[in-house]
Amino acid sequence: MGRHDRAIWIGAALLVCAAFPASAQSVEQFYAGKTIELIVGYPPGGSNDVYGRAVARHIGRHIPGSPQVVFRNMPGAGSILAANHIYNVAPKDGTVLGLLAATNVLDERLGASGVKFETAKFTWIGRVSSSVNVTAMWNTSKIKTIDDAFTTEAALGATGTGSTVYVYPNVLNRVLGAKFKLVMGYGGSNEAMLAMERGEIDGHSTSWEAYKSAHPDWIKDKKINVVVQYGLNRHPDLPDVPTCVEIAKTDEQKQILRAVVNATEIGKAILSSPGIPVERVEALRKAFMDMTRDGEFISELEKMRVELTPMPGAKLQDLVQEVGNLTPDLVQKIRAVYGAN
Repeated sequence: MGRHDRAIWIGAALLVCAAFPASAQSVEQFYAGKTIELIVGYPPGGSNDVYGRAVARHIGRHIPGSPQVVFRNMPGAGSILAANHIYNVAPKDGTVLGLLAATNVLDERLGASGVKFETAKFTWIGRVSSSVNVTAMWNTSKIKTIDDAFTTEAALGATGTGSTVYVYPNVLNRVLGAKFKLVMGYGGSNEAMLAMERGEIDGHSTSWEAYKSAHPDWIKDKKINVVVQYGLNRHPDLPDVPTCVEIAKTDEQKQILRAVVNATEIGKAILSSPGIPVERVEALRKAFMDMTRDGEFISELEKMRVELTPMPGAKLQDLVQEVGNLTPDLVQKIRAVYGAN
């Protein structure tokens, strides 16, 4: 090989290496020394915050390279602000994770204001737990059963219109004729629950886990009364409390309510940006499932009185796609009752 040919060969080899730098770097090499940011689209105090912080404390040691994981709250618009950030601004390399409102899938399908993401294109890492929401009333409220809510007005603390704390009781108002008055402006479920205790509002709709974690004494001492749960099936803790689907009067009402509360199956899910290299997606999904089997992680969730019903990332990705495949007719009916008053 002549000097000229050798120079051409070396140059071509260098071009090939430059074109594919990541191929020579393993997942472990990529994550070694890196910091992963885990963003929760809610303020501190609620169940999303609880789950997000627990994942941030444990998932890092299961990821090849053992990266540090830092936690960040990014509340706003029912977590749409955080969703937009992760989808459009955050690096698409697997160094940013998120826990967002499960209703974001439906928000996108309905064309909600401010949505700048496609939920099916997020990289879904895994679900920590399904998420049954409930409407609970303070013990002094005139609302003792869900039937009372159709004849007597009651004030419920709420946050952003994209959050489940607003969406579920609002849909119950519009579809079934409940008389819940949504009082906006609370920073999160923690604030709303304290306002309920102070007598500023009659009740609050949030996840059952949030009540179990933040105020187990309220449940034990019967300071709150759960009147309805938002899910497809009754929670084992609440066998005598009807689901919103059960109290529907017509097949159309049931269809609408089932579509809306399907978000309970997506639940407390961890996702990442679109476009992450496949090998990192696989590593993150494996790390997530390994974490859900980790005794330290399980013990922490038990101490915080929250549930663990994990779902693998690939199955979660399929579920998100299914929720996004609503028929145009059903989408139109849901859109008519879903938005802000």
